[in-house]
Amino acid sequence: MKKEDMPFVAANAKECLNFQISVTIYAIVCVLLIFAFVGIPLLLILGIVAFVLAIVAAIKANDGQAYHYPITIRFLK
Repeated sequence: MKKEDMPFVAANAKECLNFQISVTIYAIVCVLLIFAFVGIPLLLILGIVAFVLAIVAAIKANDGQAYHYPITIRFLK
């Protein structure tokens, strides 16, 4: 609603949505790889990385800095 008034918030929201979509895709791939016995460790690592990156992004946004997630596929620009 306020994307015209607050471009910083809109940019961070798009970045976060791109990250969440990317993590979902990566998780689906990891679930499929469970049958090859490498999916479980990859899924655990993905969960930890997603958690840590979300915290880092929240801290950066709170400080007024833009943060770009390193493992994100850019769906929205």
